[in-house]
Amino acid sequence: MADVRPFRCIHPAAGLESRVSALPYDVYSREEAAKAVAGKPLSFLNVDRPETMFGPEQDMYAPEVYEAAADRLREMGRDGVFVQEEEPVYYLYELTMEGRSQTGIVACASIDDYASQVIKKHENTRAEKEEDRIRHVDACSAQTGPIFLAYRAREGLARIIRQVKTAAPDFSFTAEDQVRHAGWRIADPETVDRIRREFSLVDSVYIADGHHRAASAVKVGFLRRRAHPDYDGTEEFNYFLSVFFPDDELLIMDYNRVVRDLNGLSEEAFLRKTEEKFEVRRLEGREAPRKKGQISMYLHGRWYGLTVRPEYESTDPVQGLDVSYLHRELLAPALGIGDERTDGRIDFVGGIRGLAELERRADSDCEAAFAMYPTAIGELFAVADRGLLMPPKSTWFEPKLRSGLFLHRIEEA
Repeated sequence: MADVRPFRCIHPAAGLESRVSALPYDVYSREEAAKAVAGKPLSFLNVDRPETMFGPEQDMYAPEVYEAAADRLREMGRDGVFVQEEEPVYYLYELTMEGRSQTGIVACASIDDYASQVIKKHENTRAEKEEDRIRHVDACSAQTGPIFLAYRAREGLARIIRQVKTAAPDFSFTAEDQVRHAGWRIADPETVDRIRREFSLVDSVYIADGHHRAASAVKVGFLRRRAHPDYDGTEEFNYFLSVFFPDDELLIMDYNRVVRDLNGLSEEAFLRKTEEKFEVRRLEGREAPRKKGQISMYLHGRWYGLTVRPEYESTDPVQGLDVSYLHRELLAPALGIGDERTDGRIDFVGGIRGLAELERRADSDCEAAFAMYPTAIGELFAVADRGLLMPPKSTWFEPKLRSGLFLHRIEEA
């Protein structure tokens, strides 16, 4: 059962939330991060991407860069930008985008639950990406970006959430991307106990977004255990910062593909290859897929609707995904696309950017684009429950959790 506990949350002082919070560190390139922090000394991106405090010639993975992150975090604490709760609490964190809201519980998850697969993953991580966050968490002795976790909705937790939200939020602001962020502090001992007991009845939790951050936080936790052989399991390094959302409130957007060339095929030859595995029809214009098994393809200025042929469908939770079918039946055999994680001939475009971005890419640096129907949360759960892994870039979650609103110190200063 899931061990989900309250913690002595570190958070911005009242009124500073909008100036401190930032999008996750990994949505920015180095150049974008540098521009994003310009003129914003309180932006948490200065901590999450500490190379922004150096010139462009600085090695962003040098020890002094991680130490700069720790120094900036300590400085913000001394200056009163951040404050810490006196006692362990939970928070509710509500995000509202384009009229729809999702509310999660901010808490700490157990590294043992991760190791024993109570917390389940659906994608692999890359060692070099883990190493960056391991060094960052270790230098700061704090987890600075929450892991986005999902659970099957429970009425007991839903009742608590509704009850807490009858009060005014402790903070509320609308970020530059027009997403509204609001938070409610939960300190009442009875309510805290009810939340922990409800989660103790949850048998599986799923990583929705943040696989690398989760793996890094867990590895730092086990490193700290080795450094403290007399640990008893209650120390903060045994837990990592997370936000738990019910599955019935989550939005997964499409994660689309663009390919740089047609592998030497003419347009006509490629369309013939496509028709071998899909039912193909010409679309009148820009049109997104409307259900599972449909893919929209943009090729040389024209849109086509592709429908999976029934004889090639699969009931396997991974092979039955639309992204798997596209790769298995078209991208690999016709275009010679290999491992999508490393093949430079394919790129990925989050659904938040829209179909116009696919057209732009296919008309500029690519040859064709594929708009996917979004993967369902049930499909993600089915893959994770079987201990399997999804193809890369199968899910795009929106809205993104802001960093800097909630921090978890893993060792007392």
